[in-house]
Amino acid sequence: MNVLVIGSGGREHTIVWSLVKSDDVEKVFVSPGNGGTASIAENVSIPVSDIDTMISFIKDNNIGLVVIGPEDPLVDGLADKLLAEGVPVFGPQKKAALLEGSKAYAKRFMKKYNIPTAAYEEFDDYYKACTYLESIAYPVVIKADGLAAGKGVIIVNNQEEALQALDRIMKDKDFGNAGEKVVVEEFLEGEEASILAFVDSKTIVPMAPAQDHKAAYDGDTGPNTGGMGTYSPAPIVDEAMQKKIKKEVFDRFMVGLNTENMPYHGILFVGLMIKDGKPKVLEFNVRFGDPETQVVLPRLKTDLYKIMDAVVNDRLSDIKIEWKDEFAVCVVIASEGYPGKYPKDIELSNLEQEDAMVFHAGTKIDDGKILSSGGRVLGVTAMDSNLEKAIFKAYKAVEGISFSKKYFRKDIAQKAFRHL
Repeated sequence: MNVLVIGSGGREHTIVWSLVKSDDVEKVFVSPGNGGTASIAENVSIPVSDIDTMISFIKDNNIGLVVIGPEDPLVDGLADKLLAEGVPVFGPQKKAALLEGSKAYAKRFMKKYNIPTAAYEEFDDYYKACTYLESIAYPVVIKADGLAAGKGVIIVNNQEEALQALDRIMKDKDFGNAGEKVVVEEFLEGEEASILAFVDSKTIVPMAPAQDHKAAYDGDTGPNTGGMGTYSPAPIVDEAMQKKIKKEVFDRFMVGLNTENMPYHGILFVGLMIKDGKPKVLEFNVRFGDPETQVVLPRLKTDLYKIMDAVVNDRLSDIKIEWKDEFAVCVVIASEGYPGKYPKDIELSNLEQEDAMVFHAGTKIDDGKILSSGGRVLGVTAMDSNLEKAIFKAYKAVEGISFSKKYFRKDIAQKAFRHL
């Protein structure tokens, strides 16, 4: 069986890395892929908008499964188009993908199915939003409604900051069309955690919990990013908390899917805030998280292809999913200046590190050289039964990689020690 993975980031490199290990997979193609996927799979370039070319490629290359990595093609309905042509797809259809494509829609869904989340209001009128911001207590969170690459969330501490954030989103269009509507949300205190889950039409199976580091700088300071590093398991999500999350979030989510008649075969990512033993949902994503994937999949003992095949055929309940009893720590190497302006086309070397896996997020191959092509460039993952050793291995590998414009946080996974 051949597999086609759609996407070009660290998440996709990690998915490909997992799939090529399967005895059931003969070859993996990646479109468009990156400098890392090129070494373990075959990169191809097929525009997601060109369905005819994609279908021809799928038929010509005996593709038995298409895995859609990023959110944009899912929200745009790529899964629906491929399914209409009889192609098995790992990734939810457009109706369900709106749970990530619109934060307001996701909040309405949570409210309807009694999934714990922050109080909120939504606005598509700039002036009504301004009036509302004059009447509330702070801090609050202002979110661009649509897709904004993980960056359309702004925490504001007073009315002046709130109005500036609203201008950025709705008037200046810093996040493009994602800012046509905003969600103004109660600010939740606590500790964040992420849980991904495999989902088919009948079953939902949560994966090992992880914790991301969204802020750009040490101590969780600075602007929001797509993620500067992560670790798994997240000790704050102990066995009792996992049971609570399953009951209050995942079980109710499945009720909502079935009630709303939303076909769903793929991944659900749940971002959580936990305080005083109570979880609340910050967001839903409808695909593997990045960089959470870079610590969750390396801990997966079960064959990923077998799980995906079971999901698309509604046999997820038949699969026993097992995890390695080790800590995984991923440190993201970004380009200096990220998430603002940053240089590109910087050469990378020493990418093979003895005690770590190096997943490419923003790289390309040019004349045989690996060059940076994005803000988040690499995800460096190390594992060990001892968390301190896993952290040491990850940072040793980070230091060993040659990249003249690299930036990385130096405190990834330190929060875990509070709960060990």
